[in-house]
Amino acid sequence: MIDPDTALAACRFLHDASLMLLWGTSAYLCLMVPKALADRVWHMLAGASVVTTLAAVLATLILLPLAAAGIGNGWRDAIDAGTLHAVLFETTVGQAWLAQAAAALILLLALPLPGHWHHRGMALGSGLGLAALVLTGHASMHEEWLRMAHRANDMLHVLAGGGWLGALVPLIPILRLLSRPEYRTEALLALRRFSTAGHIAVALVIVSGIVNTMLVLKHLPTDWSSPYQRLLALKIAFVAGMSLLAIVNRYVLAPRIGHDQARALNAIRLGSIAEIVLGIAVIALVAVFGMLEPV
Repeated sequence: MIDPDTALAACRFLHDASLMLLWGTSAYLCLMVPKALADRVWHMLAGASVVTTLAAVLATLILLPLAAAGIGNGWRDAIDAGTLHAVLFETTVGQAWLAQAAAALILLLALPLPGHWHHRGMALGSGLGLAALVLTGHASMHEEWLRMAHRANDMLHVLAGGGWLGALVPLIPILRLLSRPEYRTEALLALRRFSTAGHIAVALVIVSGIVNTMLVLKHLPTDWSSPYQRLLALKIAFVAGMSLLAIVNRYVLAPRIGHDQARALNAIRLGSIAEIVLGIAVIALVAVFGMLEPV
């Protein structure tokens, strides 16, 4: 039988990945893509958006009993009222879950709303859910102002990372629509804005990641006997791979669009898909080593 910690790590992965994809997609489409094009892309992604939202909500519901099982004495405590009450109201895990439950409620309420209300509700709910993750991070190892600074850095890291990863999802259909004359002008504008925002997001992810590593370990992850440091080093390698793919897409492939559009756009789409795969792998790693002692 699967143990509670393994189940919790899997649930954390589903929860965090769903929120990051929703956050990046909705923030990009709401803030940087012209309305007519954004509406078209939302329509193309409607089914995936609903499935991802429901996955985030379901994972949120399951997180609390899984946390109770992990903190308590196994699976029986997942449904023990006393343990659930103690975890919910006496731990930072419970505080974070209450905030995540509020975010999940916003996502559910936004599902049937029309147009821009739905889109902004997705952005608000997913953004709040990601921000609440910092309440259970390794920032709790610090005190007072350092804890607050660490949590602020964690929040910047997760929102920038989710913005980068999630925005790649609508980028793929936008690249497809670029070849259609009625969408070409808006698609080019959306791509330019993605490039500008992408530079900022990548820089924020890298800088905040370095700061976070220094705050937690106070040195680079070089001790291969430590599971935490091995997984952190692998995460850094994956993020470096994502950054390299982003650089190739922007500075090698994008300039070729004017010369051989079909081939360049296909290569950019494949590169973007590879970035998404690496990003999801990063989330999986964090779901695991985020539960380990940072030694």
